[in-house]
Amino acid sequence: MGKTLSGTETVPLVLRLAPAIDMSDQQFFELCQLNRDLRIERTCQGDLVIMPPTGSEIGNINFKLTGAFCHWVDADGTGVGFDSSTGFTLPNGAKRSPDLSWVKRSRWEALTRQQQQEFAPLCPDFVLELRSPSDALAYVQDKMREYLDNGAQLGWLIDPIEKKVYIYRPQATVECLEDPQAVSGDPVLPGFMLDVRKVWS
Repeated sequence: MGKTLSGTETVPLVLRLAPAIDMSDQQFFELCQLNRDLRIERTCQGDLVIMPPTGSEIGNINFKLTGAFCHWVDADGTGVGFDSSTGFTLPNGAKRSPDLSWVKRSRWEALTRQQQQEFAPLCPDFVLELRSPSDALAYVQDKMREYLDNGAQLGWLIDPIEKKVYIYRPQATVECLEDPQAVSGDPVLPGFMLDVRKVWS
């Protein structure tokens, strides 16, 4: 078993703008482009959520996850994969950036070129969030429920701190796997099997 990560749980910095400032979608997009070193999300209420950068250890885990997932996406060909720097506009108006995500190719290609270049107006079919030592578990779990409420078909919350994987599916109870060897993406991600222990070891 790999070493245990440690840290103090925190919540991201939240800047409440309404009703003092009414920021349009275009202005939010431009704000993010001007501050590329920051990971900024926006809630459905219009609040800005500024998350601290991840530590090197979590960054390495995310790198391994992205590499493993990229191989499957290329081989499968039915969808498009995205890393943690990608923003999406969910149906409820929130702007979110999952650590890893995937959209069916038919949904992606139905978007205009401009929509693809900005924060695509859709919720990915698959989303993955990786819990950092500074992340309060309840906060990340709320984000996972928001993804499902907005159309995600599968969500994984990977918690290397507690060695757990939470699996989210529509109209289903959240499944919690304790230190699993692997996690299957079937049927949403057919044939994708993530070797979890290899990723967080």
